[in-house]
Amino acid sequence: MPESSAGEDIVNTLGRPTAETAAGRPTAERGAGPEKGQDRARWMVLVIVSIAQLMIVLDISIVNIALPDAQKALGFSNGDRQWIVTAYSLAFGALLLFGGRLADLVGRKRMFIAGLFVFAGASLLGGIAPNFEVLVLARAIQGVAGATLAPAALSLLTTTFPDSKERATAFSVFGAVAGSGAAVGLLLGGVLTEYLSWRWTLFINVVFAGVALIGAVRYLGRERPHERPGLDVPGTVMVSAGLFCLVYGFSNAESHPWGAPSTWGFIAVGGALLLAFCIWMARSADPLLPPRIVLDRDRAGSFLAMFITGAGIFGVFLFLTFFLQNSLGYSPVLTGLAFLPLVGALMITATTASTALLPRFGPKLLIPPGMLMAACGMAWLTGISLTSTYATHILGPLILLGGGLGLVFAPALNSATFGVGPRDAGVASATANTAQQVGGSIGTALLNSIAAAVVATYASTHVADHLPTAQLQAQAAVHSYVVVFWICAGIFAGGALLCFALLRFGAQKPDADAPGVPGGV
Repeated sequence: MPESSAGEDIVNTLGRPTAETAAGRPTAERGAGPEKGQDRARWMVLVIVSIAQLMIVLDISIVNIALPDAQKALGFSNGDRQWIVTAYSLAFGALLLFGGRLADLVGRKRMFIAGLFVFAGASLLGGIAPNFEVLVLARAIQGVAGATLAPAALSLLTTTFPDSKERATAFSVFGAVAGSGAAVGLLLGGVLTEYLSWRWTLFINVVFAGVALIGAVRYLGRERPHERPGLDVPGTVMVSAGLFCLVYGFSNAESHPWGAPSTWGFIAVGGALLLAFCIWMARSADPLLPPRIVLDRDRAGSFLAMFITGAGIFGVFLFLTFFLQNSLGYSPVLTGLAFLPLVGALMITATTASTALLPRFGPKLLIPPGMLMAACGMAWLTGISLTSTYATHILGPLILLGGGLGLVFAPALNSATFGVGPRDAGVASATANTAQQVGGSIGTALLNSIAAAVVATYASTHVADHLPTAQLQAQAAVHSYVVVFWICAGIFAGGALLCFALLRFGAQKPDADAPGVPGGV
């Protein structure tokens, strides 16, 4: 959709090397050839952004492994344990869109560096936490920092790589990191907890953030001014409060009945606020999330893909981890190693999909087939039992699942930000992150509730079998995992149909009349 600044934005993006299209200007000025220096700096930006994204994503799962040890050390109850995870997800999910718009207003480099500083500080605070309250506070601050860091990272990638071939390579790497970060977190969390201390699952973020900070100061150039949007205060309040209530309500569903006011009440209020935000968005002169961002079919389909994949993948990691550790007796380290084939398959297909397939065929012929592959992998996993072996019942499904997720993540992230101008790059990136985070929160809550109900039903219906209590509970747990995996298969299969209906055929083509990067809207 053309805007008054279209001509100026196109000149900034195509006619001269801005800091966003040539992030390496400082390097070039120090003596390297301009093109060589700019190329090197661009790829270093990819490395820096990927490190930051890995830190954000793995922090969702790395702490889960450490929770039992942290609980013993700090002496908090099982009921309080969920707040170590919920404090992070609440702040992160509620503030993502606001953080994305801040990146557009204040500048991506500033928000990226600020986010790294705060994330590192919060991780250090959590690592030295003397009690439960300080640990929860540190996790909440981590969530706030992540909400500013994640959209700034993705929008930096979007504006640094406007060229279609380079962009494809960059997003293949970023998509692989985004998709495999949770599995890496499980492995790293297991190693750190087993061989060092649970506190190192937080201290390690200081290392990641420090490396990314050094790189950001060194390689991120100054941003040239472009037309910046105004801050939509009513929209910001509505969407932030709505997302907070929605995530909080679904998080409560893990430990409270669905009929409890703390569950359905918050979900209802959150839904009402988000509906009010949508109405406001269509009427506001300068909305927080411009309708042009979400009304493009390919972008809308990509946001939907991130939401559905978030709902499904969190179930995979959570319940397969339960099965490996509780049913098969794997150690935390061995559990993390068990997920490596998924990571490898995901990286291979993510790279191939973005660099070779997406430019030729577009997202419609990649994302839905990827979801179908993931659905088949989940259906295959339903064959597990207490006598399962890794090679026979788990390895194959993980490879198939990882291959399918690789076809989804990198193309979806690329398409979600394709054609977005500089003034909207942050909020478009934040929308993709929000879709995945909210999908994960909803999926985890629903699947946990279903699993708990299945365990109770199985135990009550098989009590006449007169099995030892421990054996009956073990069989009930495995049965609940099987049911959850079937539901995840259904989520991915339904997502494939919805995304196929929404996404357009053919490769995405630049719109010469749009502002911003080539193909910008």
